[in-house]
Amino acid sequence: MKTIRTALTVAATAMAMALPLIGTSTPAFAASRDGVCDSGEFCYYYNSNEAGSLSDFTGSISDLGATEPTCYDFKSAGAGQGVCVKNNAASVWNRTNQTVRVYYNSGFGGASQDFAPGAKGNLNSTLKNNNASHQFLSSGSSGNQSPVNDFDGGTRGFAADNCTAFAAYRIASRLGVPNFSNSWGGTTWGNAANWVNAARTAGVSVDSTPTVGAIAVNTVHNPGLGHVAYVNAVYSDGSYDVEEYNWNNPLAYGTRSHLHVDNVGSDFQYMLHF
Repeated sequence: MKTIRTALTVAATAMAMALPLIGTSTPAFAASRDGVCDSGEFCYYYNSNEAGSLSDFTGSISDLGATEPTCYDFKSAGAGQGVCVKNNAASVWNRTNQTVRVYYNSGFGGASQDFAPGAKGNLNSTLKNNNASHQFLSSGSSGNQSPVNDFDGGTRGFAADNCTAFAAYRIASRLGVPNFSNSWGGTTWGNAANWVNAARTAGVSVDSTPTVGAIAVNTVHNPGLGHVAYVNAVYSDGSYDVEEYNWNNPLAYGTRSHLHVDNVGSDFQYMLHF
């Protein structure tokens, strides 16, 4: 009996010693994904005006996921708890020191909305319940700048901060043509209005069918100059989204959504497939 009592005493002492360790571990989770919007986190809310269940993040997410159990879900108590965040968020609170950009598509693509450090707000009509990814930008970034670690600013022989320089970067970095430049393929690409002719000369496929990764060309905008952009999403109705430079943001990054191939000048007439 003495042996048993001794063993129980030792066990009880060990448990008592362990309990303070459990208590002191709590602060380590202050900035984890625990359903609390802590300082340093970006938080989605299920309802407008920062209401309902929330989901907290400490970094960029390229795809929030659409199905349980692999998606990022709303974690705190309240309406929406346990629901996947993707395509179900209505408002946000940015408690980081960086601008955070919310995107319509996975992979940081499509229409977007920026939230400055400390900002609270509802997602706009395009992104409400249509959010798929978000990206932490460099401190002080704004909606007129490209995403951090994205466009490298290199001209590749084109005018700096123009549509052609940005499209050339996309071709070099995403389309398997790392040496693409203004003289690639034995021809001069020049202004965007000349890109269709240059593409044909260089053996690049040209048509009017948008696909992800195509370079969209507008030959009638600002005659003699034109405009080019990178297609980053295509929809079942044939519309598409683009990333571009020097269109809605002068000499800076921008996006447009649900465009169509047309001949009126506001969208695009051709698609180049590298």
